[in-house]
Amino acid sequence: MRKILVVTGTRAEYGLLYWTMKAIEEDKDLELQLIATGNHLVPEYGLTIEQIKKDGFNIDEEIDMMISSNNKSAVLKSMGIEMIQLASAFDRLKPDILLILGDRYETFVAATCAMMMNIPIAHMNGGESTEGLIDEQIRHAITKMAHIHLAGAEYYKERIIKMGEESWRVHNVGQSGVESIKRINFMSKEELEKQLNIKFNREVFLVTYHPVTLDLDNTEYQIDQLIKALKKYDAQIIFTYPNADFGSKIIIDKIKKYESLNENVNIIYSLGQLKYLSLLKYSDIIIGNSSSGIIEAPVFNIPVVNIGDRQKGRIRNKNIIDCGYNENDIIKAIDIALNDNSFRSQLNYIENVYGDGNTSKRIVHILKDVYINKNLINKKLTY
Repeated sequence: MRKILVVTGTRAEYGLLYWTMKAIEEDKDLELQLIATGNHLVPEYGLTIEQIKKDGFNIDEEIDMMISSNNKSAVLKSMGIEMIQLASAFDRLKPDILLILGDRYETFVAATCAMMMNIPIAHMNGGESTEGLIDEQIRHAITKMAHIHLAGAEYYKERIIKMGEESWRVHNVGQSGVESIKRINFMSKEELEKQLNIKFNREVFLVTYHPVTLDLDNTEYQIDQLIKALKKYDAQIIFTYPNADFGSKIIIDKIKKYESLNENVNIIYSLGQLKYLSLLKYSDIIIGNSSSGIIEAPVFNIPVVNIGDRQKGRIRNKNIIDCGYNENDIIKAIDIALNDNSFRSQLNYIENVYGDGNTSKRIVHILKDVYINKNLINKKLTY
């Protein structure tokens, strides 16, 4: 039986991996191994390891790595802790393939360990671009380490090949976020209101703002401008927590103060996949700089105000309105999303560039059929 090891460090990443993990677990020829690390073990970010357990997955290793500090070196020290513990876990578990997703530093460490131990790496969501983040370099570095590429769109597949990767290694499997939406049984609006203790009796703004890690000096300005813009609207404003990147504390402190002074503002530490996607469905507009606005929101035909450079470089559907960080730019974009008939009419005709929702089936087929031999391990450049 082929052992597939998944390493996950954040709630968002886990949500995107969920159905693929289920498909691996259910396949008679594959064995799922799982390591949880990063934000999953941090109470301030919802202690989401409990959600993984609640979903029925067996966690083979819990790696508590996060050092809480405002110093930039804290992330590097956390990565060092993760690498030492992952090396021991890999020795014990002896996986046949490491399956990872995206561009987080926790993922980068996992890929580095696997590369140095000659464990084939299957990487989901390579070839994408987020030009405002250090994740941009991390993602492409993982691409050069990976042996099997599971791209989220045909455009990204072609980009990976242009990076010098052999074409037989690269597959367009579609975005797993689309599959999550296609397969989930959504909560009713009434159930969601009860669980969140929030009444959806006015327009609902779902807001997620993460640090722009290549522009950290302006984090305070950016979140201040967003809050000033939101104050112009009589809406139910629901914030989700930012990722645990450097600069996130500034954002958290600002939105907490905003919440404390306004009865129409709520912060949700961790929603989990079911509640998050249900909330996405019942929202009138998505605001911020999260990838879910780019990838998942189009399935619901929901308008998205995408702020700044964090998602710069990703391919877009017709529901996206890009804007700058300035308060007036954000207000203008929100007004277009809510009131511009020309823009809103095209929301009914979105053909999602991110696939049909059969991602996990394609990935399992690839993981089962790939030959693990010297040809897979020994990479060659094609340029």
